[in-house]
Amino acid sequence: MGKSIAESILSGERLALAHFLTEVENNSPQSRLILDELFHQTGKAHIIGITGSPGTGKSTLVNQMTLRYRAAAEPKRVAIVAVDPSSPFTGGAVLGDRVRMRDLAGDPDVFIRSMASRGSLGGLARATAALVQVFDAAGFDLVLIETVGAGQTEVDIARLAHTTLVVEAPGLGDEVQAIKAGILEIADILVLNKADLPGAKNTERALKSMLGLAHPVEKIFRHHGEGMLIPENEPASTDQWVPPILCTISTDGTGVGELVTAIGQHAEHLRQSGEWDRREKFRLEAELEALLTETIVTQFRARIPDQLYNELVDRLVQRTLSPWEAVKALLE
Repeated sequence: MGKSIAESILSGERLALAHFLTEVENNSPQSRLILDELFHQTGKAHIIGITGSPGTGKSTLVNQMTLRYRAAAEPKRVAIVAVDPSSPFTGGAVLGDRVRMRDLAGDPDVFIRSMASRGSLGGLARATAALVQVFDAAGFDLVLIETVGAGQTEVDIARLAHTTLVVEAPGLGDEVQAIKAGILEIADILVLNKADLPGAKNTERALKSMLGLAHPVEKIFRHHGEGMLIPENEPASTDQWVPPILCTISTDGTGVGELVTAIGQHAEHLRQSGEWDRREKFRLEAELEALLTETIVTQFRARIPDQLYNELVDRLVQRTLSPWEAVKALLE
């Protein structure tokens, strides 16, 4: 009798893993059943989010980081989830950035998966979480999520990560936009890439001043920028993590060793302070709420006659009914 799909994934069969990841992205009923089976084997991987504006060199940096992890005294198995902008014509991922990761080709302990954003943040976040879960169950030590670089999208997807890197570069005029979009608030480590370009020192100074605004010292637990009051029986850690600013040149690997060291230090801080468990709890709670909302809306919508729904939409368009009145009519 042959192995089940879950058994093949747990034993590290790459072909089975690749086929199953496609099923997960398509949200097939069978994939959900297998995800249920795999979930019990998760919770071991260190999830690292890499985000920042287009043009900052994220893909090249991910490539260099992975090479470092593979060349370490104790090599790590690395999975990379690369979220690409969708093609406006085909809906498929624009895979140009993956060319920069060709150094990793042929390594059996590195798996690169590109995902198309398809214009759907909710679906993307759900599918990304599911892919991370599969890689975790398959025994990868590190899962790197490289996101598309488009403002608020980054904040939501970065909630999946234990450690979030925000990558900036000199000369993009991006620093103020980053703070406005809430990007710096999610940074556990701030990376100034392309640090050999003119203006790097000015950009570093600007980021240091803004980082102080984004990470105020306060008596609440900040989970990726979201303030959450800590219950009285769960005291706040006095040993707060202050996000460092690290300079790298990803084209030649300068500073990448220090970045990998800082990521390890952050993981150790999370475990010692108890914040690893808190982040896991909030991450899983957010995933549960998202699935619950989606399921309830789908089931509710299935019970509403199309004619009634379309009539309400027409009345919204005609401005004879407000959205709140429409919701009330549907619930009644």
